Amino acid sequence: MKTRFLLLGIAFAITTVSHAQQPGVRPPKLVVLLMVDQMRADYVDRFKSDWNGGLKRLVSHGVWFRHAAYPYLTTVTCAGHATVSSGAWPHTHGVVQNAWWDRDGKKAVTCTEDPNAKDIGYGQPITVGDSGYRLEVPSFADEMRRQLSAHVVSLSLKDRSAIMLAGHGGDAVTWLNAALDGWVTSSAFATTPVPEVNAFITANPIDADYGKTWSHLLPESRYQSADDVPGEAPPRGWTRWFPHVLKGAGATPDADFHAQWERSPYADAYLGRFAAALVEALRLGKHERSDLLAVSFSSLDLVGHVFGPDSQEVQDMLAQLDRTLGTLFARLDALVGPDAYVVALTSDHGVTPIPEQLAKAGKDAGRIDGLAIVDRIEQRAQATLGPGKYVARLLTNDLYFEPGMYDKLKATPGALQAVIDVAKTSPGIERVFRSEELATGAAAKDKEKDALLRAAALSYYPGRSGDLVLAPKARWMIGAIGTTHGSANADDQRVPILFMGPGIKAGEHSERVTPADVAPTLAVLCGITMPKAEGHAIAAALK
Repeated sequence: MKTRFLLLGIAFAITTVSHAQQPGVRPPKLVVLLMVDQMRADYVDRFKSDWNGGLKRLVSHGVWFRHAAYPYLTTVTCAGHATVSSGAWPHTHGVVQNAWWDRDGKKAVTCTEDPNAKDIGYGQPITVGDSGYRLEVPSFADEMRRQLSAHVVSLSLKDRSAIMLAGHGGDAVTWLNAALDGWVTSSAFATTPVPEVNAFITANPIDADYGKTWSHLLPESRYQSADDVPGEAPPRGWTRWFPHVLKGAGATPDADFHAQWERSPYADAYLGRFAAALVEALRLGKHERSDLLAVSFSSLDLVGHVFGPDSQEVQDMLAQLDRTLGTLFARLDALVGPDAYVVALTSDHGVTPIPEQLAKAGKDAGRIDGLAIVDRIEQRAQATLGPGKYVARLLTNDLYFEPGMYDKLKATPGALQAVIDVAKTSPGIERVFRSEELATGAAAKDKEKDALLRAAALSYYPGRSGDLVLAPKARWMIGAIGTTHGSANADDQRVPILFMGPGIKAGEHSERVTPADVAPTLAVLCGITMPKAEGHAIAAALK
């Protein structure tokens, strides 16, 4: 069946299949869902000749969809992981940002913050609580557990990544604590530390990497950019050029060392070993039905933010990740069987190049001064309506007003438009949307014709999104140093999608797909349904 939908304002045809299991294809014993945080789609084209390990295996022996993209505005980590995990868009799954303004509590809350949960540290005391309770629909992992009694492992450096891939439960859902020096789970997933997790952590302390050096993996002639480029903002203790020594500020591991470690290939390698150890210890792939291993590799994102997508560090990180994935796949071959597991790899978002580098190349690029926008809006609102505090917070794209102030602006002729004009005329702002424009069902026909309006609407969730939503111009960003993402522009929206394993038809495709299609495709392989998914199984991926 052919289903037509709009992506970025253009109608693309995508062949989809039902959620019914493929006839004649045995379900995989293990599903491996991999996220590479901040992996832009063009990285595969640019760097695949560097690879001879796991990434090379995916490209050479799997199916590669070259034109995958998120069709929404808030291209950030938590929203992207929730989309891949659930097969739904933020306007349905509710995860609109990494953090948003809690109007009732008058504070910012993270996408995983849960007042009814308590985090459980592996050796360190923890005072916060996290879970997937803000995810409003079931995840792929949830459906695997519900329909197949699957065993689920989810790992990442980031809490929001590990949690959103797991959803609302799991056997071993684990992430780094806020101090970056220990590992954590939550009462939402376990009542006590998981013994198999604890055993790996005890035998493999992060601090064992203290004093190691991140050097070039490839010959210097292979690197496509200069090593020291304007606008790079390395963590404390590092320069803008190789090598990068993981030694922190003193003679023993400290906060600087841990910040360096998570921005190095050693963190990815650790996660790869961690994943393989849990597959073995928890016997994933050895049960009657399909199990799930979900791993989100965060280090490329952390490196990309400070060095930019056109850096030697990004190219080298991917070459190093290729080795890590090669080692992981070799272990899965031995533990599960080379024809018994299926792999899906994608990303949560892309990234925009460093503005200073773009500006130097003559591009219209720059940094949006969020504080200046808030200050100008306050001044305009006060001049129109009188003294008072009007803006509660600007968080990424979302502008929240103090209680009652948005209604007051709407009720006064010309007042709200005056405030919108202030934001709209600020450097780097393409459009400003009112919340009522973006609400579900509003201006449906306009959204079909207006790609940016549709992108903002897909990211809008009532009660969590801002009263006004700002859409940056291409190559502009809110952020003082390095670079970032979070826009509806191609650099931030486009990511790769690759599948490999039994039931997958190898090849390369240029059809338009989205990351919301990943979970429905895996669901077909496993013979389960995803009733809340808005994406579709990709027929071209399946035998």
